[in-house]
Amino acid sequence: MPTLGKHGPEVSSLALGCMAMSGMYGASSDDASVATIHAAIDRGINLLDTGDFYGAGHNELLLRRALAGRRHQVLLSVKFGVLRGPDGGWNGIDNRPVALKNYLTYSLTRLGVDHVDIYRPARLDPAVPIEDTIGALGDLVRAGYVRYLGLSEVSAATIRRAHAIHPIADVQLEHSLISRDGEAEIFPTLDELGISATLYGVLSRGLLSGSEPQAGDFRAHLPRFAGQALERNRGAVAQLAAFAAARGMTASQAAIAWVRATRPNDVPLIGARTEAQLEDALGALAHPLSPAEAAELGAVIGPAAIAGERYPAPQLAHIARS
Repeated sequence: MPTLGKHGPEVSSLALGCMAMSGMYGASSDDASVATIHAAIDRGINLLDTGDFYGAGHNELLLRRALAGRRHQVLLSVKFGVLRGPDGGWNGIDNRPVALKNYLTYSLTRLGVDHVDIYRPARLDPAVPIEDTIGALGDLVRAGYVRYLGLSEVSAATIRRAHAIHPIADVQLEHSLISRDGEAEIFPTLDELGISATLYGVLSRGLLSGSEPQAGDFRAHLPRFAGQALERNRGAVAQLAAFAAARGMTASQAAIAWVRATRPNDVPLIGARTEAQLEDALGALAHPLSPAEAAELGAVIGPAAIAGERYPAPQLAHIARS
């Protein structure tokens, strides 16, 4: 089993990201979500990722239900800091020390646990020095409420500053065949410092699997799923599906296998909402790509083949790459 960072916990080869179980992709069933979480644990997945703002706390309450009697089998990774409005809108980031300690208090209560295993700001707060945020998180580690620290969508420079204050176990960032921003600076920095990455969006919110927005689905507001961009992107997805079919794989499995082949020491986060999606994702473990196959696939479909940004401009502004 891989470890998160030089001194982090042992984790499974794939992790389960739970965001999609709280309404982001349209209506979902709590019963189906709990069954999926149980199936993931039974299949050896021990890292579950959530955020206190997923479904305004719904996701943490869902995990509390799913983990009754099973808490000892999993590691909980929790993100904080996103401010939401009653209309569901995004109102910025608050990573002040006093705020993050408040967030954790509520997360522990909703999750029904006495600690979280990995705690991380969801985005950088430009108004708060990262040293202040990490310093406060270090206090929570020393008090026993948090085991390890993580970061999410921050620059190489921020990673270095944070790691100098307290060891960082892993950094979350989007990485897929069509989203490779981390390759230039982030991954080299992580490799140098001995920090792992947990990689989300490996299917680009379902685009690479051929999934498209349904009623109440936030993807309807994403540039890659809109109008002419979506029409162009369907062609790239068809190329991926053909590559996968020639090797007895689904498109999802090929996309996951490419991430595992190109970042073998990092952990893809799989956003499965159903047991069927989970089984499909786990099938990637049985179909590894050789270096030559990964290079071939990476040349066939990449960022240049896709139209549209991954987020609208206001959300992209919160992703620090400098």
